Amino acid sequence: MQSRRNFVKWTAAGLPLLGFVRGAMGREIKKGKKPIVVSTWDGRSVNNAAWETMRSPDMTALDAVEAAARSIEATINCCVGLGGNPDRDGIVTLDACIMDHQFNCGSVAGLERIKHPISVARKVMEDSPHVMFVGAGAQQFALEQGFQLESPQLSETANKTYQEWLKTSEYKPIINIEQTQSRSGKGGPAAPSFLPDGSFNHDTMGTIALDSEGRLSGACTTSGMGFKMRGRVGDSPIIGSGLYIDNEVGAAVATGQGEEVIRVSGTHMIIEFMRQGKSPMKACKKAIERIYKINPSKARKFQVGFIAIDSCGVYGAYSLQPGFSYALKYEDGAGVLKEAESLLK
Repeated sequence: MQSRRNFVKWTAAGLPLLGFVRGAMGREIKKGKKPIVVSTWDGRSVNNAAWETMRSPDMTALDAVEAAARSIEATINCCVGLGGNPDRDGIVTLDACIMDHQFNCGSVAGLERIKHPISVARKVMEDSPHVMFVGAGAQQFALEQGFQLESPQLSETANKTYQEWLKTSEYKPIINIEQTQSRSGKGGPAAPSFLPDGSFNHDTMGTIALDSEGRLSGACTTSGMGFKMRGRVGDSPIIGSGLYIDNEVGAAVATGQGEEVIRVSGTHMIIEFMRQGKSPMKACKKAIERIYKINPSKARKFQVGFIAIDSCGVYGAYSLQPGFSYALKYEDGAGVLKEAESLLK
């Protein structure tokens, strides 16, 4: 029988090996970046808004992601916010959600004539006993909270696009509508697509952030798919589909065809893969593979992209189709734009 002394010696000798094995099989052994902000598509401008907010005293990752979303919602000619493409009835409806490091979350869907749906979502989180308001109820709540009704008129760009669409009334989502397929250089990120008036063309902006105190938060805001059927809601305002945060593990946000993200509760799945020890990039890849497996032939006709960061600030992204880019900011400067790896080539 092994003596107690020998047992202690054997155990102590085994500890370094155990630590190595756990490191090899667990999360990536890689020093992350903190603070850090990551956004879908060419979100360098929204990352700057988040960064400046997070640098201010007493501001948190939650304040930062709200500031990021507000900055793009305020760009009225942009296809996020009230300047976005309408539904097939010519009405702009907005969806947004926000979530902090303590599982607090708020969401609005089908919101009309309110400039900052992300701030309404935060009010839902902080000033109501609920998580989600929709349609007329969401607007009523916003008005009760002091938000103002904006004009129901379409932006000039959205109206031109809508009038053109009415000629055929064909609903056909376009892969990477958020960006052109042209490249800024060999192997580089897709160049952003600008509309004739210079506004940026996309319909979803997701941002996740980790502040210097280790608090994760995320926000997602969208005008939804252009010319969607009246009442359609995608993944963006749905906690666990378009956005999910678990401060012990990480944060993830989605973009692309929301129906396919909803089918697998995409961002919650990514967090669970990360909980099992996968890196953010590998977790995103596993979620994309799950979406592809449902219907491979159909999956070739749409795009889904995910970004994620873990609780240490390690980041990653992965998409179904090539052409999905994401923006990083983890220090003073212009930030970084990268193209994610994709399942299909």
